[in-house]
Amino acid sequence: MPHGQDVEDDTSEMTSEYECLQCGRIVKAETNPGECEECGGDFQNRAKSIE
Repeated sequence: MPHGQDVEDDTSEMTSEYECLQCGRIVKAETNPGECEECGGDFQNRAKSIE
C-alpha cells in the first residue's frame, strides 16, 4: 500500500462467533450473548482459546 493513504475501516463485520460450552450451539453477536437459550450454558468467544 502506498504511503499517505488511509486504510478503510470495515465496520460491517463487527460480530464474533460464540460457542456454548455445554451444548455447542454457535451464534454470531457483537458482544457475549450471556446464557444459551437452548441449555442455559455459558458462551465462549470462538476466537479466544479455552484454558
